[in-house]
Amino acid sequence: MQMREIYAECLGELMKQDRRLVLLDADLGKACGTLGLRERFPDRIFDCGIAEQNMASIAAGLASYGFTPWIESFTPFATRRICDQIAISICYAGQNVKIVGTDPGITAELNGGTHMSMEDIGVLRSIPGIVIFEPVDEIQLRAAMPVLQEYPCAIYMRLVRGEQLPVFGPDYRFDLFRADSLREGTDLSIFVSGIFTRDCLDVAGELAEEGISCEVINVHTIKPIDRQTVLESARKTGAVLTVENHNIVGGLHAAVLEALSQERIPVSAFGVQDRFGEVGRLGELRSAMHLTKEDIKKAARNAACRNKGA
Repeated sequence: MQMREIYAECLGELMKQDRRLVLLDADLGKACGTLGLRERFPDRIFDCGIAEQNMASIAAGLASYGFTPWIESFTPFATRRICDQIAISICYAGQNVKIVGTDPGITAELNGGTHMSMEDIGVLRSIPGIVIFEPVDEIQLRAAMPVLQEYPCAIYMRLVRGEQLPVFGPDYRFDLFRADSLREGTDLSIFVSGIFTRDCLDVAGELAEEGISCEVINVHTIKPIDRQTVLESARKTGAVLTVENHNIVGGLHAAVLEALSQERIPVSAFGVQDRFGEVGRLGELRSAMHLTKEDIKKAARNAACRNKGA
C-alpha cells in the first residue's frame, strides 16, 4: 500500500475513536490520500483552499478549544510557507496541532524544484516545542499514528506518499523518542532517516562481505533526537555517517553533530548538497544528485576506512 493510503486509513480509525480529531487540508485531500474521509466525517474535515497560512491559524484556534487538529499539504507548503504560524500560533501558544508534509525532498519528483522541500527539517527544528518525525515504512507508520494523536504537543511528520520497501517486521515496537537499532556494527555508525533506510541496511550487508562492519540506526524522530543512542553507537564505532533525504545543512546531520559536539568523533554527511531540486523521476534525481545506493556505499566505505586507518 502507498504510505498516504495507510495514513488515511489510520486517521479514519482514530477519528472513529476520538471526536476531538479534526482534519484540515489546503485543497489537497486527493493528493494526500484523505479525500474519501470527507464522506465519513463531513463535519470534522475542512478544505481551507489554497491558503495554508489560514489553515494553520484555524487549526491553532481549534486546538485552543480542545480539538486535536491535523493539517496536511505538500511539504514546502506545510513548513516554510506557514513557518510563522507554526512558530507563533501553534508552538508559542502551546497548541496541540499535528502537521503533515507529504513528499519531502526528492520524493516530490515531477512536481519539481518549487515543490521539492530540501529544508523543511532545518526550517522547523529551531522552533521550540515541536517534534519532528519521519516514518520509513507501513509498519512504523501504523504503529506511530496513535502515539502521535495522543502526544500533547505540536508534531511535524514528513510523509512519503508512495509505497516504501519494508524495514520492520510484525513484532516491531514503536517508541517515538527512541531510535531503532537495525543492525549492529563496530567500524561505522550509520544514522539514517526516511527513504534511504532500506538502502543503508543493504549497503551494510554488502560491506560486511568486504570486512567492514556498519551499525545502522534509523533515527525516525529527528527532534528531539535520541542523544543516548547516538552517543552510545558513535563511541562504540568511532566514526559516523548521516544519511538523509534533506539538505545536509540543518537536518539530521546537524542534529547528530550537536549531539556529538563534545566528542572527538568524525561525522560525515550524505544527503542533498545544499542545492535546490529539479524535475525528474526518483531514480533520475538520485543519480543527478549522487544519492544512489552505490553513492551511499562509497560514502560508508570511505568513512569506515578512514576510521580504520586504511
